[in-house]
Amino acid sequence: MEKIKVMLVDDHQLFREGLKLLLQENELISEIYQAENGEQYLKLIEITLPDVVLMDIDMPVMDGVEATRRSLERYPGLKIIALSMYSDEDYYLKMIEAGAMGFILKNSDIEIVLDAIKSVLSGKNYFSSDIITSMVAHINQRRFVESKNELTERESEILYHICKGMSNQEIANVLFLSKRTVDKHRENIMSKTCAKNTAELVMYAIKNGIVKI
Repeated sequence: MEKIKVMLVDDHQLFREGLKLLLQENELISEIYQAENGEQYLKLIEITLPDVVLMDIDMPVMDGVEATRRSLERYPGLKIIALSMYSDEDYYLKMIEAGAMGFILKNSDIEIVLDAIKSVLSGKNYFSSDIITSMVAHINQRRFVESKNELTERESEILYHICKGMSNQEIANVLFLSKRTVDKHRENIMSKTCAKNTAELVMYAIKNGIVKI
């Protein structure tokens, strides 16, 4: 893998400096840039374009949602990972819609941060297991809205239950279907959504209005 240029966007200097020190120890990281808010970040990427951006969500002057949206309009190839806390759940969908490719908690181990960077650079989404667990716990109702959802109503119903953390057998019991039928529906859902795992299914469901958090 080629050397990686990373930009840290966060309004807390101590957090940025601490994360910078940890990233500098990895031989894959070549340069690390810093911005304290979205507005400063947008100016910096005009001068030096990073490979990956670690973006705080809640910042003064310009928050991470707006900064993500604006930068991807200009540079659609940017890989942006949201830095989140559990209290930022209301921002998850907004960041997904803005184009973020992943979410990690601010207190994550450096190995998780590096895994996230590698994943988005390879074109994959990355959502830490802690965030997925938190999101699933707060999925509170089913809703169908106009969207790009290409699933049938039955597939959407099964996806809703998947997002609630239910196994195929549990879904079969609730919907009075055979487990084999649910297994097949799940395969079709994975194929249609191009999801590689449950985390990506949850993100698809949120983005397409099948569930809300």
